Amino acid sequence: MIIETQNTPDANVVNFFPPVPILKGGKAEFADAKSLRKSPLAEHLFDIGGIVSVFITAELISVTKEENASWNSLKPQILAEIMDYLSTGEEAVLPETEADSDNEYVIKQIKSLINARIRPAVKQDGGDIAFCSFEDGIVYVELQGACAGCPYAMVTLKEGVEKLLKTYIPQIREVRNIRSKDEC
Repeated sequence: MIIETQNTPDANVVNFFPPVPILKGGKAEFADAKSLRKSPLAEHLFDIGGIVSVFITAELISVTKEENASWNSLKPQILAEIMDYLSTGEEAVLPETEADSDNEYVIKQIKSLINARIRPAVKQDGGDIAFCSFEDGIVYVELQGACAGCPYAMVTLKEGVEKLLKTYIPQIREVRNIRSKDEC
């Protein structure tokens, strides 16, 4: 099996062209741990180490390496992983499940409530609130500005934010504050 490679103008990016279609249609990009769960192929490529992102279309797999990583050592490993993937016949990107689309709907509801009802109230006190993520019934937010250091922040979070979100969105079990954007 021959997998062609192509260097790009960006020295950190190489395109790999397998002889068979990788996706039935569309495209998918993977650059973080959460997104990797949706692609066994991308997960195996990231396991090699030195990989920053993987972009997949029907015709190609574009891999971006870390600045200090070497293509001399990465290319053979990437080619081996792609060949292994092709031999298994499994999907490069797992189809979106009903749970994924339900989760997206809940996230849209959360963001809408935060922007319409919670943020204006928090801003009146010199603070702000940013949605970070929603996982397993837990909403992660970041209290900012005056709210970040306020001794009543937990009261605002539990009695205000959590109570309001739980009233409108039954899938929410708890709301937690993240201390910094790095944790989001």
